[in-house]
Amino acid sequence: LCTKGGTVKASPNFNASADAEVLQKAMKGLGTDEDAILQLLTARSNAQRQEIKNTYKTLFGKDLIDDLKGELGGKFETLIVALMTPPIAYDVTSLRNAIKGAGTDEKVLVEILSSRTPEQVKDIIAAYRQEYDDDLEEDVCGDTSGHFKRLLVILLQALFKAGEEKFGTDEQSFVTILGNRSAEHLRKVFDAYMKMSGYEMEESIQRETSGPLRDLLLAVVKCARSVPAYFAETLYYAMKGAGTDDNTLIRVMASRCEVDMMDIRNEFRRMFACSLHSMIKGDTGGDYRKALLLLCGGDDA
Repeated sequence: LCTKGGTVKASPNFNASADAEVLQKAMKGLGTDEDAILQLLTARSNAQRQEIKNTYKTLFGKDLIDDLKGELGGKFETLIVALMTPPIAYDVTSLRNAIKGAGTDEKVLVEILSSRTPEQVKDIIAAYRQEYDDDLEEDVCGDTSGHFKRLLVILLQALFKAGEEKFGTDEQSFVTILGNRSAEHLRKVFDAYMKMSGYEMEESIQRETSGPLRDLLLAVVKCARSVPAYFAETLYYAMKGAGTDDNTLIRVMASRCEVDMMDIRNEFRRMFACSLHSMIKGDTGGDYRKALLLLCGGDDA
């Protein structure tokens, strides 16, 4: 398995008008042709879906996302709407909901802010301000506390601090060390830490910290080592055991299918005793399952 990158690619013979008409027909009259909708949208890139949305508006005078929401429901609708949203806008909405919803959804803050590149984080902050006329850093600060808050702020500022680190095992030291966003530099730090302490960075974090801070520190370390491995693990634990964390499953499948889904599948196969495809298949159903499997792309059984 040496393939890399995304499973969803731009359609070579793309025709936005033809696609818009297929979608309109799938939703017209009695009943909805969900299969037509999911087959089409999972076979187009996000940029192409935006063109379809614009063309749909021009041809039919209606908002495609509103029409889809009117026809679809449940988890399947959530997934399709996610696919129809531009990547930065999707991150912005996810963060806003995580902060402004009932209680803070730390999981979403951790996942997005530890896995996105510093450039993406800058774009997210700008788009957040444009969309809500609010400062993302202030909103995060108002909703979190302690070292967890401090590290989130450092990640938001995308600071690059090279140079000597003083090692300690208190929370403060971890936050200082991991606030450096250069993955290459961090990997050197982890090696030095291992040589000096005899422990992997992850082991020390597990031992010395707890709660949302532990989750965030571990996510930053895992993403510095390998973003696809981090997402493979995130997907596995979203489905493992009783019940499925569908929000996480949707968020990761929608946001990584054009980025590194092949790599995630490879890591998943390496880390766990099954393929991502087989786990999704066993854990979901209906059109929702069909669409997720198309985003997954193939079975590495």
